[in-house]
Amino acid sequence: MFSTVLVANRGEIAVRVIRTLRSLGIRSVAVYSDADAGAPHVAAADVAVRLGPAAASESYLAIDTVIEAAKATGAQAIHPGYGFLSENTAFAAACEAAGIVFVGPPSSAIEAMGDKIRAKQTVAKAGVPVVPGSDGVGLSDADLALAVEQVGFPVLLKPSAGGGGKGMREVHRAEDLADAIASARREARGSFGDDTLLVERLITTPRHIEIQVLADTHGNVVHLGERECSLQRRHQKIVEEAPSPLLTPAQREAMGRAACEAARACGYVGAGTVEFIVGGDRPGEFFFMEMNTRLQVEHPVTEQVYGVDLVEAQLRVAAGERAPWPGELVPRGHAIEVRVYAEDPAAGFLPTGGRILALREPAGLPGVRVDSGIAAGGLVGSDYDPMLSKIIAYGADRAEALRRLDAALGETVLLGLGTNIGFLRALLADPDVRAGDLDTGLVGRRIDALSSQDLPADVVGVATGLALLDLEPPAPGAGEIVDPFDVPGGWRIGGPAWTTRRLVVAGHDPVEVRTRGRAGDAELSVDGGEPFRTTTRAVTGLAGTGVTHSQGGVTRAYAVARDAAAVHWIGRDGLAWAVREQEALEAAAEQAAAGAGGPVLSPMPGTVAVVEVTEGQQVTAGQTLVVVEAMKMEHVLTAPVDGTVRELRARTGGTVAKDAVLLVVEAEAEGDTDGS
Repeated sequence: MFSTVLVANRGEIAVRVIRTLRSLGIRSVAVYSDADAGAPHVAAADVAVRLGPAAASESYLAIDTVIEAAKATGAQAIHPGYGFLSENTAFAAACEAAGIVFVGPPSSAIEAMGDKIRAKQTVAKAGVPVVPGSDGVGLSDADLALAVEQVGFPVLLKPSAGGGGKGMREVHRAEDLADAIASARREARGSFGDDTLLVERLITTPRHIEIQVLADTHGNVVHLGERECSLQRRHQKIVEEAPSPLLTPAQREAMGRAACEAARACGYVGAGTVEFIVGGDRPGEFFFMEMNTRLQVEHPVTEQVYGVDLVEAQLRVAAGERAPWPGELVPRGHAIEVRVYAEDPAAGFLPTGGRILALREPAGLPGVRVDSGIAAGGLVGSDYDPMLSKIIAYGADRAEALRRLDAALGETVLLGLGTNIGFLRALLADPDVRAGDLDTGLVGRRIDALSSQDLPADVVGVATGLALLDLEPPAPGAGEIVDPFDVPGGWRIGGPAWTTRRLVVAGHDPVEVRTRGRAGDAELSVDGGEPFRTTTRAVTGLAGTGVTHSQGGVTRAYAVARDAAAVHWIGRDGLAWAVREQEALEAAAEQAAAGAGGPVLSPMPGTVAVVEVTEGQQVTAGQTLVVVEAMKMEHVLTAPVDGTVRELRARTGGTVAKDAVLLVVEAEAEGDTDGS
């Protein structure tokens, strides 16, 4: 076994790999970019080496720099985690050339399975069923259009390189094909450095089921059952479970055999995942999609059900051990994992960001595991993937696992940036999800209902209580004299006075609140309604600071935090609200709501990928103006109305902050024509 292993990754997977290294008594080496100098994975390792600036291309993707870090620290092996260099053929070859063991398959297997076109050809020869589609390499736009014509609509465009849903586009109509190809190529080029695309028949109501395989260097290959990964947004998984509620034992065995044949066909070594697509109405018919030649994000659910440490298995295989897994691989119980992302589900899952002001991750709950790469005070930027952590729950059956997972999400506190935790709780409560009636389109069909939440009355009460607490002077010290006329909170000598404030809660309409009294005993009237009494008191211990709030005869505890922009963050039951006081909505928002054009703002911090217009150009409503990319996700900004581009500030390659003005669309005045 190795004495020192370098972990060529960051975030929760780096922390998770280091945890296994420590349990095996292996010295761990972390690497980090300037953006991650204070990250948890750096603190968790025995040694940490700086790679370079925040940009992944200059740090985590810099092959020579990573190899040098391994040499400098005496690392005998490199574990790549997932993402970054984990499926990079050149990196695997560079490790071999440097005499360092790559904890993963040989470069030939990565090459064979990393190209989706070649992968389909390889497994098809081994008798594994594949989805009908194009099988050529380097197809031009015209070739792709011809392939689409042969396959027939609807189709799925997929990058030949990479994974994670990046660059995938569903196309249902011929008139949308050209734009979809251009967009898919652009995103694939930006994510993987390769814009080669392939076409596949789009299977309706599909279920995404994958098989975990393990293979050693002596020719032994086994599978550890399946994971159901059908709950996705933007072709990226958000909930995974094992076993699948769909498969029978016979179907499981058939897919397991096919996965093992796929692994043998490419000479696979280590832990890998063979992904299949299954028609929800025809579960006996499955098709090979791709093979991920690395550890999967969702590997913990398999570990919980099979009682196997897959990272340990990877290390032992890489060290040359024969079949380093139990002789009997029998699944027991059920496990479900959710991915916690820095994103806004109500805004189409756009990435968010900011400093983590308060954090409490579920601990000590039965059957609950947390794989996390964040800490209170850390800054979540736009340089990397928006996944923050994973919460996994295990139970004797699926119902128990679901209950435990929902309880764990309810215990979670994460304030300072928008996350998908509330969305995940709503998704897990969906009747079809609870029944196991899943498909990859479910989230898309239910997104509005799952992400829309009424503003709870108690949140308004807590926000108002926080505003009143801010007005109160600190408690007097010993011997200090309190001025009896200095009484805040609206109370005055001769009788109480009302104070009016306008609260803006992110994602909701502004609320007008009239108050009188102090935080500990206040009267509130919301939007002209009947007054009611509240009590708000500061406490400690709730992920830092918090309050207890009584309203309508109910007292509850809330985690609270305040950021540098005077925004109050309020958290309970895994949900979080950002609240600020504001006299009126911004003029730009009012202007846009009135359909009068105005500023076009960046919906997220990121990089300008494309600028499609020029200063003074005439545009029509819905026309593409700018494409912003953040955390490997593209967002297309379109013209709100017909008009003229003014004050064009966006520049291709430039970085922008959230809500930065990219340009202004000056609406056409009534009666204006183009003169034709």
